[in-house]
Amino acid sequence: MGYILDLRKELGHRPLIMTCAGVLFLNDKNELLLQKRADNQCWAYPAGSMELGETFEECAKREAFEESGLICDELVYFTHVSGNHFVYPNGDEIYSAAVIFLCRRFHGEMRIQEEEVIEQRFFSFDALPDNLSSTNRSTIMKLRDHLLSE
Repeated sequence: MGYILDLRKELGHRPLIMTCAGVLFLNDKNELLLQKRADNQCWAYPAGSMELGETFEECAKREAFEESGLICDELVYFTHVSGNHFVYPNGDEIYSAAVIFLCRRFHGEMRIQEEEVIEQRFFSFDALPDNLSSTNRSTIMKLRDHLLSE
């Protein structure tokens, strides 16, 4: 069911370097789409691991659609993140290397991927939830600061 899951069958919970991409969806009010993750109950932006042969852009678009139901019309590079250590509730351990895109132009009907997401909604930056994912917090704050400087 995917490259990382195939690796996990061979390597168990050992730490992996996971190549990822994520999308920061901003609506016309400059509110950020966040999703409450099913595995750890933290809020995060749509993101996921790259499959063999994918570009970062293809990975970002696929993961965003799978998790949110939204289709990215235009992605703009925002930042890259590396070295984040994360242990999933099942014990799987990763160090991520991710490219994060900004998406202001999108369409589709919002829906959640029930295996991974409990709920999703847009948040203003002055009303972000307290339990942001530790691996997403610095990127979200960087986006907030970027928007304030525009």
